[in-house]
Amino acid sequence: MPEITSITGRILFNSRGTKTVEVDIITDDKFLGRVCAPSGASVGKYEAISFPNGKPEQSLSIRNENSKKFLGCDASDVKLIHDIIKSIDDSDNYSQIGGACAFAITIAAADSAAKSLETSLYRMLNKDDELKFPFPLGNILGGGAHAGPGTPDIQEVLVASIGAKGIQEAIDMNLQVHKELRNLIQKEDPTFTNGRGDEGGWAPKFDNEKALEISTKAIENLGFTLGKEMALGVDFASSTQWNETKKKYIYDRAGFENDCGQQIDFAAKIIDKYKLIYAEDAVHEEAFDDMSELVSKFPKTMITVDDLTVTNMVILKKAIEHKSCNAAN
Repeated sequence: MPEITSITGRILFNSRGTKTVEVDIITDDKFLGRVCAPSGASVGKYEAISFPNGKPEQSLSIRNENSKKFLGCDASDVKLIHDIIKSIDDSDNYSQIGGACAFAITIAAADSAAKSLETSLYRMLNKDDELKFPFPLGNILGGGAHAGPGTPDIQEVLVASIGAKGIQEAIDMNLQVHKELRNLIQKEDPTFTNGRGDEGGWAPKFDNEKALEISTKAIENLGFTLGKEMALGVDFASSTQWNETKKKYIYDRAGFENDCGQQIDFAAKIIDKYKLIYAEDAVHEEAFDDMSELVSKFPKTMITVDDLTVTNMVILKKAIEHKSCNAAN
């Protein structure tokens, strides 16, 4: 049993320059698991609270006060670690200890346990012998909450090298498209400053349609066939466009509005035209039935939920019951 012998933490700054927490867990006095909690630019309203009162320092203080509860525990027992965290914070959204801190503790414990057991983290968490490496999704063009004015309303255009024979080739193919896309943007807009969004995608002053067209052209310029060697994905992040008062999706940058039916048609047209392998948050975070309709229309596309289910198990179960997704982020 990988026994937790130490748990410590600290405040540091993430890639956006905002404070977050990093947690160290040591098992058997020598195996270090270290995890820094991530954060997103767009979050759902039912998302777990990152930090109580928005203060990472408060999360660490609560963790410090409860460190002894973890000492001597089996770090490989994920449920046990979860139960200890819930004994400290029994809220349904981690409003007391903070979801970021809860995440960091859980994964740091698992990471340390894996090293102690001389296995990989994924093997420790899943004993299935039929594991396969997923296709990496690469963010090639960004807009919405991830980029500034003039960029597309759509938050991310993504690329996946579905024809690659291995992970190294897959990453290389993704990067080729990313680089070719920059060349095309520069030709289209000589004033482009190589600006990027929060997560590395180029952030040109294009509308949604132009962003998707030029991404497709980058793939084809490299000799790849869309839907064969390479595929596109889109994170619509539609909750950022949803206006609860008007009950409409407001696309300020593109200059149009969609009611719920029009939004389904808008997403469906993009999925069909660009042969999307992946479509995330195509409708707002409470539109379970609308997501279900897209799942029915496009069974071969990963109709993916993120804002809809966020980090809430109750909502996830509801999404499964409504068949509102066939993939989750």
